Amino acid sequence: MDIKVLGTGCKKCNMLANVTREAVRQSGIDATVTKVEDIVEIMQYGVMTTPVLVVNGEVVTKGNVPSVNEIIQILQSKHRN
Repeated sequence: MDIKVLGTGCKKCNMLANVTREAVRQSGIDATVTKVEDIVEIMQYGVMTTPVLVVNGEVVTKGNVPSVNEIIQILQSKHRN
């Protein structure tokens, strides 16, 4: 599973990266988490608000920091697809 956290390095963006890594660890799902801070790459996803969570190329959250459990639920639903 390919997971990207899009954000320019703000506090919320860093929090989302940390929470996402913890969710991956707790869920046991085989995933790579990458933090993307390049504004040009972020703009390619068509989002205007960060932080953004992208799973396998699909934007799944934007503008907020879900809890570890919420991210685990998202990852599990995407893992089944």
